[in-house]
Amino acid sequence: MSVFEYLFGVDYKVYIVDFYQSLKFPRVLAVITQETLPCLREDGSLGQKIVCKNEYGERVECPSQENEYGGENGTENEMAPPFYADLGKKANDVFSKGYHFGVFKLDLKTKSESGVEFSSGIVSNQESGKVFGSLSSKYSVKEYGLTFTEKWNTDNTLATDITIQDKIAAGMKVTLEGTFAPQTGSKTGKLKTSFANDTVAVNTNLDLDMAGPIVDVAAVLKYQGWLAGTNAQFDTQKGKISKNNFAFGYHTSDFALHTNVDNGKDFGGSIYQKVSDKIDCGVSMKWSAGSSDTLFGVGAKFALDQDASLHAKINNKSLIGLGYQQRLRPGVTLTLSAAIDGQNFNAGGHKVGIAFDLEP
Repeated sequence: MSVFEYLFGVDYKVYIVDFYQSLKFPRVLAVITQETLPCLREDGSLGQKIVCKNEYGERVECPSQENEYGGENGTENEMAPPFYADLGKKANDVFSKGYHFGVFKLDLKTKSESGVEFSSGIVSNQESGKVFGSLSSKYSVKEYGLTFTEKWNTDNTLATDITIQDKIAAGMKVTLEGTFAPQTGSKTGKLKTSFANDTVAVNTNLDLDMAGPIVDVAAVLKYQGWLAGTNAQFDTQKGKISKNNFAFGYHTSDFALHTNVDNGKDFGGSIYQKVSDKIDCGVSMKWSAGSSDTLFGVGAKFALDQDASLHAKINNKSLIGLGYQQRLRPGVTLTLSAAIDGQNFNAGGHKVGIAFDLEP
């Protein structure tokens, strides 16, 4: 015990610390640098993530800072923009995911100890009675950025994909696809490339047809949440542009607006809103020039809990879609679907569907 503590009965160390903190001297922070690295999102698209390192080059937790757009460390706005085909995806998922009308479906995914991923599926169509099955295997060599995929289906079509990613350049992906039908001898080939960074996402598809390839090019620009995209297709055999599409939209973490014009005559738009942690809503509209027929739909998804969700949608033709998803156990998901024709309710023609997803 010190003399100061003996005479006054207090711990002088505590007072010194409190006095120092009350002065509020500026804190000396360690030097932290940020760099953007490409990453793969859950939906398979290419994105980017921010990694922070200290002065020794070791990865550390990024300091939490609110940027002017409301995202922490700018991750929401610094993520790469979606590719043209993925514009309006959030709203489209509200209308498409959780529904399997008129089919019985079974999907199985598994992975071997050597790292080979296997996917198989079978779909039975209630109206046509046709049963379609598929089997695919996927193997990745991560150190070389290579992915090999083999596919086969009951139409007796074989397909092979070879992909190299982030090796030619950061954010760049190159895929060579080939299909072969032994019964007819038909062969096809495609060369696909894609590149994405913080502000632009570009992808090209080249049909390897010696008679005259079809070149498809798409690009999306992003600025502070605003998106502008274009998609053009050129038929070298016919020597003309066969596709000329434009899109415009706005995207945040809980809101997405998308409009598009296809070939100057087909117009579309969608709105996505995440109302709460449990409710997702979507609005979709389509219209073609020279036609008075407009398709308008509203859809919603409601999460009952972490294992169950309800899906519902309706359009201006009184077609009602209902879906229920339940995770029975980890890796096993059951989906029940029903399509109801509200204009001809008593006439029948309604559809039901059942789907099982099995994944370890």
